[in-house]
Amino acid sequence: MTASPEELVVLDANILVHLLRMDSTGTAIEAEHRLTARRERPILSSVVEAEILSFTRYNRWGQEQIDLLLDLLGTLLRVDAGHPDVVAAYIDLYCEARRRGRYRQFRQNDLWIAATARAAQAVVYTMNGKDFDWIDPAYLKIVHVRQA
Repeated sequence: MTASPEELVVLDANILVHLLRMDSTGTAIEAEHRLTARRERPILSSVVEAEILSFTRYNRWGQEQIDLLLDLLGTLLRVDAGHPDVVAAYIDLYCEARRRGRYRQFRQNDLWIAATARAAQAVVYTMNGKDFDWIDPAYLKIVHVRQA
């Protein structure tokens, strides 16, 4: 499954890492989904931005790699997790998860990513589908990308 050309997309951190590296998985993702060639720029949740920049610092990426990542992030449309529409979507998702007894089955960052996508009426692209499986597909569309 892939998003239609009219749909906005939100990228999970794992997708961004592979697109940056353009390893076999990144190449396959781009070939199949053409994320960097979309007319509308993919959305970057500020939570994903923090997640991926923390990953680079912890793993002691070199400045050249970090600069490439910052260039890639600069091509995306950044949406702040504190935006009122994102906060409202977070509240809805949080309450739904609690009602369904799924509260312990998600990570907070994934809830923010899902809320960002919901607020933007966008599709989430992820390689960690299980992180979003508890969300009703009628509420939020998730594209599960496989590793090459």
